[in-house]
Amino acid sequence: MNFEKNDTALLDQIIRSTSNKYFFNDLPENKFLYQKSIHEATNAVVNHLESRDTPFTGVSVEAIEQRFEKIFLDAEENLTLNETLEELKELYLNDAINFHHNKYVAHLNCPVLIPALAAEVIISSINTSMDTWDQSIGGTFVELKLINWTLDHMGYPADADGIFTSGGTQSNLMGLLLARDQFIKTHYAVDPKMQGLPAEASKFRIFCSEVSHFSLKKNASLLGLGQNSIIPVAVDHHYRMGMSALGQAIEIERAKGNIAIAVVGTAGTTDTGAIDPLAEIAAIAQQYGMWFHVDAAYGGGLLLSDKHKRKLKGLELSDSATIDYHKTYFQPVSSSAFFMRNKKYVDHIKYHADYLNSKEQEDEGIPNMVKKSIQTTRRFDALKLWLTLRVMGRKRLGQYIDDIIQLAQDTAMSLRTSGDFEVLNQPEISAILFRYQPFQKGKALTEEQLSRLNAYIRKAMFQEGEALIASTKVNGSVYLKFTLLNPLTTIQDMEEIIQIIKKHGQEFFRNN
Repeated sequence: MNFEKNDTALLDQIIRSTSNKYFFNDLPENKFLYQKSIHEATNAVVNHLESRDTPFTGVSVEAIEQRFEKIFLDAEENLTLNETLEELKELYLNDAINFHHNKYVAHLNCPVLIPALAAEVIISSINTSMDTWDQSIGGTFVELKLINWTLDHMGYPADADGIFTSGGTQSNLMGLLLARDQFIKTHYAVDPKMQGLPAEASKFRIFCSEVSHFSLKKNASLLGLGQNSIIPVAVDHHYRMGMSALGQAIEIERAKGNIAIAVVGTAGTTDTGAIDPLAEIAAIAQQYGMWFHVDAAYGGGLLLSDKHKRKLKGLELSDSATIDYHKTYFQPVSSSAFFMRNKKYVDHIKYHADYLNSKEQEDEGIPNMVKKSIQTTRRFDALKLWLTLRVMGRKRLGQYIDDIIQLAQDTAMSLRTSGDFEVLNQPEISAILFRYQPFQKGKALTEEQLSRLNAYIRKAMFQEGEALIASTKVNGSVYLKFTLLNPLTTIQDMEEIIQIIKKHGQEFFRNN
């Protein structure tokens, strides 16, 4: 039976003939249906890219809500694929945020590389689950190869290990979990897997900079330690954890009778991209017998750069680390990994189930991925990075990192020389924290006025959609933020965004 890819009528006939035709298998009509479906979905994406010249349309929450109110999912008459894709344009595609756009410079969302998109088709279609060898086969060794490749670049020892995860929050959870349980194993006659936490766990304390990621508090809560176990440490004027402040914080907690079990260094804070002094933190961690975890979800991409890799000095001394490939490795969400300095630490996570990973299989040397993960079913996300590296190579990815860092430095200089902006940081990676701060009638604005002004600018730009930036607060005041992750964004693009900011800033004064 021969099919033409453009035979839409035949496709609809196949779909409507029997519900069994929806499954992906080797029947000729189903192979055609698969090819046609992928083709139509790809066309929808291409048409979307061609029809939009801004990162956002400015659509309101109310307008989107109204569209979904019309949808009845239990309708008797189903739509064809083409009809459903047309509907999806209105519901989603037409107003989706375009992270690939040159003027999207808001959050830690990267544009994605085409080899990784090709991998997504394979991942979803084959539907490999990475939990056991008899479900993953070659996929297991793809992931292991990438884990070892990353470990080599990190400078971890030969007996290190790692696993792909859903993102930085999960990876940070695993780091704190190992820190907690390794400390308990070392100091208490308690198996937390079987007996839970010792009474002293209420005194456990974990130290991190005051600008660390919120997931540390969230994970401490999930681990039964409570958010109060996270002790924020003051940062210096570069927004890096202060070493004297860390030492003081540890001594203060110890004087209270609390127990210092871990310290988390950040390699790339969310707001400024600051990198804590990792080697110095490692020395303090060793001094006090604490676990040292590094959250390099953002900054891990510096490993790709021969020019900037030195900024991660001390990462090799950590006990565990987080890296998000879906940030500075230009991979689609999700693609992240957790790394541990010694594979023996996996015992704190490992469980055996006879129907998945029996002890006999492990004794036979069969690779066992599920023992390293807090997930069971897990996507073959490693394939995206694999295809990217095989097609493009590390050096080209490293050049992309160099390009966005240079762009961030040039943009910060442009903001400083314009005379209307206060810039809080010199970009270590690619984040710039600043605010629009013009003089009005020769007078400086108050903090309250500046916060209202900059909040107005961010909101107005979002509603307009021509360029997207982010905002945050520093000491209670509103600041704007650029996060540059697109190697195709130019300094001209950034100059245009700066002019848009000024335009809406002047709007604010006309309207107030």
